[in-house]
Amino acid sequence: MMTEQTSTWLTQEAYDRLQQEYDHLITVGRVDIANEIDERRQEGDLKENGGYHAAREEQGKQEARIKQLRGILESAHVGEPSQDGTVQSGSVVTAKVAGSQMRFLVGSREVAVGTDLDVFSAQSPLGEALIGKKVGDSTSYQAPNGNDIEVDIIEVEPFVP
Repeated sequence: MMTEQTSTWLTQEAYDRLQQEYDHLITVGRVDIANEIDERRQEGDLKENGGYHAAREEQGKQEARIKQLRGILESAHVGEPSQDGTVQSGSVVTAKVAGSQMRFLVGSREVAVGTDLDVFSAQSPLGEALIGKKVGDSTSYQAPNGNDIEVDIIEVEPFVP
C-alpha cells in the first residue's frame, strides 16, 4: 500500500498526460534521437562534430525525463482530492506563512501545469508540517537555515484543474 509520503497524487488528467508523454518518449522519441545521432555520426570526425555532441546531450536529457516520468507514474495515486477539509496531497491551502498569506498546492508540480499556483510536495518541510491539519490549525516547520517558520491554516480546498 502506498502512503502519503511515498506516492505522488495526480488527477486523472495529469496521469493521462504524463503517460502519453512517457509513451511518446520511449517509442517515437527514442527512434528520433537515435536517427539524429546516426546522421550526425556519419558527418565525420566525432571530436569536432558539434551536432553529434548536441544530439547525445539531448538523448541524455530525454532518458532522464523518461526515468523521472516512470518514477512518477509508478508511484502515482490517481483520484480526486479529499473534500473533508484535511490537508493532504491534492489540497489547495491558503495559509499565513511567516506572517505572509500564501495560496499553494500540496502535491506535484505535474498536476499544477497551466496554473499560477506555487507547489510544495507532501515530502517538503512545509508539506510534511501541513499533512493531516485542518482549517484553524497552527503548525511550524524548520527552514533550511534552522529557523522555525510558523504556519496558520486559513482555508483548505480540493484542487480542481
